[in-house]
Amino acid sequence: MNKNILITGAASGIGKATAEYFHQRGWQIGLLDINQESLTKFSQSLGAERVWQQAIDVTDQTAVQQALSEFCALNDGQLHVLFNCAGILALGAFESIPLEKHQQIFNININGLMNLCYQAQPFLKKTGQACVINMSSASASYGVPYLASYSASKFAVKGLTEALNIEWQKHDIRVCDVMPPFVDTPMLQQQGNSAPALQRLGVKLSAESIAQTVWRSAHNNRYSKVHYPVSLFLKSIILLSKLSPASVNRRVMQKIGT
Repeated sequence: MNKNILITGAASGIGKATAEYFHQRGWQIGLLDINQESLTKFSQSLGAERVWQQAIDVTDQTAVQQALSEFCALNDGQLHVLFNCAGILALGAFESIPLEKHQQIFNININGLMNLCYQAQPFLKKTGQACVINMSSASASYGVPYLASYSASKFAVKGLTEALNIEWQKHDIRVCDVMPPFVDTPMLQQQGNSAPALQRLGVKLSAESIAQTVWRSAHNNRYSKVHYPVSLFLKSIILLSKLSPASVNRRVMQKIGT
């Protein structure tokens, strides 16, 4: 039986690139996205073989439960990899963004991801040597100005990842996350260039490069490897944050982000 992966936010950006990468390598692909039109178009481009898709809102508990049951039923009730990629962001001064938008960012980025993790656990546990890969961000290293709620949501993802990595080891389920800086995706392109950090750092990563990191994380059996930072710059920032006093880290972010 082919291994399988269920991907949220699969109709565009990193989710789409990851689906293509795994499908090309013989995996059974499950595609979840709220955009039915884009999802159907992408699914058709991959072909009927080893592809399953369902349009859902990841915050809808009933829809998530049904989707997991249907996809895993095609694979003897097993789920080898869950990739929680669905997420949104908004760039700009905190007070310039409607409160409802901040709340939506939290709802999708945190509650949606937690919803998938919670309801996928029985299928992952049954599979053995299963893996959950969460989409985190470089902004989970230090709060980024003009990405306040997005950054906060990724701190929550990072914390949940670390906790479940330890908690679910007894079930033979690895939990890890991928932490890139800015990635060239439609979601980011729609935001314009309204954050100083984006202007200073630029967008140097492609969705395809993140898909390769997801592939590596899915095949690394070490429970001690929890975070997968992408780019030498981010790895340097994380090392600096561990070695430097908090005041130094704040000044670095103030220089980058304002």
